[in-house]
Amino acid sequence: MKRLEGKVSLITGAAQGIGLATALKFAQEGSTVIVCDVKQAGVDDAVKQCEALGVQALGFVMDVTQRDMVDAVVAQVQQRLGRIDVLVNNAGITQDARLQKMTLEQFDRVIDVNLRGVFHCAQAVADGMTAQGSGVILNASSVVGIYGNFGQTNYAASKFGVIGFTKTWSRELGPKGVRVNAVAPGFITTPILSTIPDKVISEMEHRVPLRRLGRPEEIANVYAFLASDEASYVNGAVIEVSGGMSV
Repeated sequence: MKRLEGKVSLITGAAQGIGLATALKFAQEGSTVIVCDVKQAGVDDAVKQCEALGVQALGFVMDVTQRDMVDAVVAQVQQRLGRIDVLVNNAGITQDARLQKMTLEQFDRVIDVNLRGVFHCAQAVADGMTAQGSGVILNASSVVGIYGNFGQTNYAASKFGVIGFTKTWSRELGPKGVRVNAVAPGFITTPILSTIPDKVISEMEHRVPLRRLGRPEEIANVYAFLASDEASYVNGAVIEVSGGMSV
């Protein structure tokens, strides 16, 4: 039996990068996949890729900063499928600048998507999960949320905050059968790195003991484990998946 057979999994930011890799991995493991992202074309493409793996997939254009959109999607999924078993809070953005140069708009936008968006989605699914007595919420943190990073005041704050969410919700929801964990990726080859010069990429690789950047699939594999019953006693954890860069 596949690890996520019979589960309904909602993944935000699922049209590209780690989110898409996670959607496809969950599909391979037998889950019904709910693809959520901000652009219709990306959502449609991800749904097709999931369906090609032989599972049911639904797609929704959803901006995690808009609570009414989040509530509407969760309500539709509950109505059509009767449950949500897994939420992967993957949607996130960067708008980098040093402290002295960062605009309030840059700060607010990253906090809005990366922190408030995670809160919106988790709160929207929590009642349903506690009512059914089971569920898994997986939050995307980052090594930047643990160790900080030059030029990423807003991103570091948001990803550190997500760890706080994870620790708190694992205490609140754990007694009701809902597990909450976070994954802290290191440097991963995703579209978010497309603007970074090759020289900087090379320097990033050198900081990792494995001497390479991670692949989105390597993060998706960890999400799949945490979402499955194999991780039934993992709660409140922050799992760093970074090739050992912090060693």
